Amino acid sequence: MTPEQFRQYGHQLIDLIADYRQGIAERPVMAQVEPGYLKSALPDAAPQKAEPFEAILDDVNHLLMPGLSHWQHPNFFGYFPSNGTLSSVLGDFLSTGLGVLGLSWQSSPALSELEETTLDWLRQLLGLSAQWSGVIQDTASTSTLVALICARERATEYALVRGGLQAEAKPLVVYVSAHAHSSVDKAALLAGFGRDNIRLIAVDEQFAMRPEALREAIVQDLAAGNQPCAVVATTGTTATTALDPLRSIGEIAQAHGLWLHVDSAMAGSAMILPECRWMWEGIELADSVVVNAHKWLGVAFDCSIYYVRDPQHLIRVMSTNPSYLQSAVDDEVKNLRDWGIPLGRRFRALKLWFMLRSEGVEALQQRLRRDLENARWLAEQVQATAQWALLAPVQLQTLCIRHCPAGLDGEALDTHTKGWAQRLNASGDAYVTPATLDGRWMVRVSVGALPTEREHVERLWERLQQIVND
Repeated sequence: MTPEQFRQYGHQLIDLIADYRQGIAERPVMAQVEPGYLKSALPDAAPQKAEPFEAILDDVNHLLMPGLSHWQHPNFFGYFPSNGTLSSVLGDFLSTGLGVLGLSWQSSPALSELEETTLDWLRQLLGLSAQWSGVIQDTASTSTLVALICARERATEYALVRGGLQAEAKPLVVYVSAHAHSSVDKAALLAGFGRDNIRLIAVDEQFAMRPEALREAIVQDLAAGNQPCAVVATTGTTATTALDPLRSIGEIAQAHGLWLHVDSAMAGSAMILPECRWMWEGIELADSVVVNAHKWLGVAFDCSIYYVRDPQHLIRVMSTNPSYLQSAVDDEVKNLRDWGIPLGRRFRALKLWFMLRSEGVEALQQRLRRDLENARWLAEQVQATAQWALLAPVQLQTLCIRHCPAGLDGEALDTHTKGWAQRLNASGDAYVTPATLDGRWMVRVSVGALPTEREHVERLWERLQQIVND
C-alpha cells in the first residue's frame, strides 16, 4: 500500500469509525450470532493475490460488525466502562502509523519523554504526591504481576541473581481480599508463589477487606515459619466496587515489611474528582498502584498506568542492558525498558496525551460526575421498589441488584436471576453482567459508557421491570 493509497483508504476508514459511533445506538448491544458464524464465512487460507480494500471494508461491515458486542453503546451496562474517546483513538492511530518503538530513550526520545510527562500530569490529577513515578503497562494483570515480582525480590534480597525461589528456605505468602480480581491470583501463580501460599482475607458487611483478619493471618504465617511478602488491596472490587481500607492495611503492611500493591484499575479514574479521594485515604503507605486509564477515564484500550513510590525496586528487578542499547546519555534519562516486562513498547502515551488535551480535565470530571449521579438515581429507584434489592453500597457507578419475587429463594431465585439477565442481553436492548455474591446470583449494572445519559438509565430501569415478568 502506497502513502497515497493509505490516504485514500484512511479517509474511508475514519468515515467508517465515525459512522459507527454516530449510529451505534441503533445496533443491538450484544452480538446476535452463534459460535462459529465467522469462521464458517471466511476462507480456509489467506488470499494469494491482493484484494480490493473496498472488499475488506465490506466484510468489516457485513461479517465483523454483527459479531461485536458494542462497548461504546449508550445501553452498555456490562462488566465495566471501557471507553475509547475518539480523541484517544486518533492518538492510537497516530502511534500505529508512526511505527516507532521505545527500546530505550535513544531509540525514540519523544516516546519516552512524552510518557514520563503525561503520566506526571495524570499523577497530579489523581492526587498522588511527587514521590510517585509512573509507566504505561498493557493491562492491570501485567501491572499486578510486575508488583508481585518486585515484592518477591525485595522480600528475598533479590534472589533472582542467586538461586531464585527454589533456594529460599521459607515459603513466601501473598494476602488478598476474598473479593480481589481473578488477575491477582493469576499474577501470584505466575510469579511463583504457588496457590498454597495465597491467603484469602475475609471481608466485612460492605465486602471490604478486614484489617484485623489480615493481621491475624500474618501472625499465623509467622508462627508457622512462613514469610509474609505482599498484600494486594483493592479500591473498587470487581463484583461490588468495595473499598478496602488502605490506611489500616498499609500500617499493617509497613509494620511487617510487606509490599502493598493497590488494585485501583477501574475506580482509580474517580480520583480525578477531589470529592472521591477519600476512597484512597492511606494510598501514600502503598508501594505500587495501578489505574487503568482505558476504563472509565476514557483512553482507548490498552493503557494501564502503574505507579511506584520507589522505582529503584522496579528497575533493579526489570533492568536489562544489552550492549546494542547502551548510549552515552543512559545516566541522564529514563529507559522504559527497565520499567516492565517487555523490552519494547508502543507509543501508548500519545492516546492519553491526545485525550487530556482534546477533552480537558473539566470535561472529564463532568462526565464522571454524570455517571455517579446516574448510578445514584438508579439505586434510589431500586431501593424504593417492592421486590427489588440493592445488595451492596453504591460507592461509585456500579450497582448490584436482584429481583426477589415473593416465595422465591435459593436455587429457584438463582434460576430466575440468570434467566431475566439472559433475556435482557439476548434482546439487544441492553447489556448487564450476571455474577455471584455470597454464593448467590445477582446482576451488576455498570453505568459509565461515553454516550450514556440519564434517559438511557431511565429506559434501562423501565426495561428491567418489564423483563423480569416476561
